[in-house]
Amino acid sequence: MELKELGATGVRLPEIGLGTWQYTGGIEPLRKGLSLGAILIDTAEMYGTEGIVGEAVQGQREQVFLATKVSGNHLRYDEVLLAAEESLRRLRTHYIDLYQVHWPDPSVPIRETMRAMETLVETGKIKYIGVSNFYVQNLEEAQACMTRQKIVSNQVKYNLLQRGIEEDMLPYCQRNHITVIAYSPLAKGELTAGRSLRSRRATAALEKIASQSGKTVAQVALNWCTAKADVIAIPKANGLERVTENCQASGWRLSPKQMEELNRTFR
Repeated sequence: MELKELGATGVRLPEIGLGTWQYTGGIEPLRKGLSLGAILIDTAEMYGTEGIVGEAVQGQREQVFLATKVSGNHLRYDEVLLAAEESLRRLRTHYIDLYQVHWPDPSVPIRETMRAMETLVETGKIKYIGVSNFYVQNLEEAQACMTRQKIVSNQVKYNLLQRGIEEDMLPYCQRNHITVIAYSPLAKGELTAGRSLRSRRATAALEKIASQSGKTVAQVALNWCTAKADVIAIPKANGLERVTENCQASGWRLSPKQMEELNRTFR
């Protein structure tokens, strides 16, 4: 499994992690992913999966990088602190590696939210601060409010079919040493469904490159995503075979010609 630095922290994470939004697979697929090197597990208080994640990492907590999120509905100072405590309880751990603001709330001053996040670092409840679904302006405002910590990641939707972050968010994060954590990197399965893709040409391109590489369509789509500097992908997989398939999207690279063809086909 290829590793990438989280922000400018010195911490190195696998470029393929384990997402748990709408996850229903139980503990075994998560443990299989951990055994294959996907030691980053991402969850959130609103997902309802923190409990199963906490169960899955029992006995190996120190080897796992746990990321979770405070809901965008709980961004007042005291609400953030309480939400973190509840996540800690459900995860059955004493600390969270990466705590993320799930989405911004314009009705709550971002300064209040980030002050709570810094308090959590200072009290040892969390190690690093991240955000999710933030635009560049949100990121700039949030970081400007912080006095002692840096935002190390922004979790956003990114895949071959949804490339909007390439306009400004991805370059901004790369310039500022902020890791992009790509959720829905397989477009909720659309990239692996074949006939549901936007065009026959797109389907054919993916299948051709998969055949050339001796890989699956899912592995090609994930590898395209993680080929970008500072991008980590967190696909969700409910079964052992799919977890294994996703993890094997790392450790190799598409050729420049293949990347160019995908970029041209999926504009």
